[in-house]
Amino acid sequence: MSADDAPRHTSTATLIDGFAAGDPDEVLRLGDLLKDFGPAAFGLLLFIGVLPAFIPIPGVGGAVGGPMVVLVGVQLLLGLRKVWLPAFLARRGPHRSAMVRFRQRMAPWLRRLEKLVRPRMGGLVDNRVALSFTGLLLILLGILLALPIPFTNYVFGFLLLLFALALLERDGALLLVAWIAGGIAVVVFGFLSGNLVEATSALIAKWF
Repeated sequence: MSADDAPRHTSTATLIDGFAAGDPDEVLRLGDLLKDFGPAAFGLLLFIGVLPAFIPIPGVGGAVGGPMVVLVGVQLLLGLRKVWLPAFLARRGPHRSAMVRFRQRMAPWLRRLEKLVRPRMGGLVDNRVALSFTGLLLILLGILLALPIPFTNYVFGFLLLLFALALLERDGALLLVAWIAGGIAVVVFGFLSGNLVEATSALIAKWF
C-alpha cells in the first residue's frame, strides 16, 4: 500500500463538527469531500449515505440513503481501493444545515460510542475477503433500508452507522459487531419476513 493509499484516521465527531461549520446553505459536494480520504472514503460515503435514514419523514430516508449504501457495498464487494462516484452524484451532497441538525440529534451518542471505538484489529479492516463480506452485508441492508418497511429506518440507520464508524475509525472489533448485528437484521427483516426475497425477485424480473 502506498503512502497515498494509507488509511486516514479522523475522529467521526471531528468530521461532523467540520461539516457543520460554515454557511448552512452551502452544499457539501461529495466529490470534494471524498477526494483526500483514500480507502477511508468508503466509511465517509457510507456515513453521509446513512444521514437520510434519520429524516423523520416516511419513505424519504430509505429512498435516498438505500441506493447510497448499496453503492458503497458494491464497490467493497468488488474490491475497489478508492471510491468511485458518477459525475452527477459527485456534484451533489448534503447541505451544511443538514449536518447541523444531525450533530444536534446524534453527536452526544456518537461521542459516547467513540469512547469505546478506536483503531484496532486493522488487519481485518484491510482484509480483502472481510471487506467483500462487509460489502455484501451493506448491499442487503441498503436494499432493506430502501424498502417501505414500517418503523425500521432508525434501526437500519444505527446498524449502518456501526459499519461507517468501523471503517472510519479502523476498528476491526466494531466491524465484527456490525457483522453480527447486520446479519441478524438481514435474517429477521429480510429473509424471515420475505421482504428481501420479494425485492430481489422484483429486481430480477425488471432487468431480465
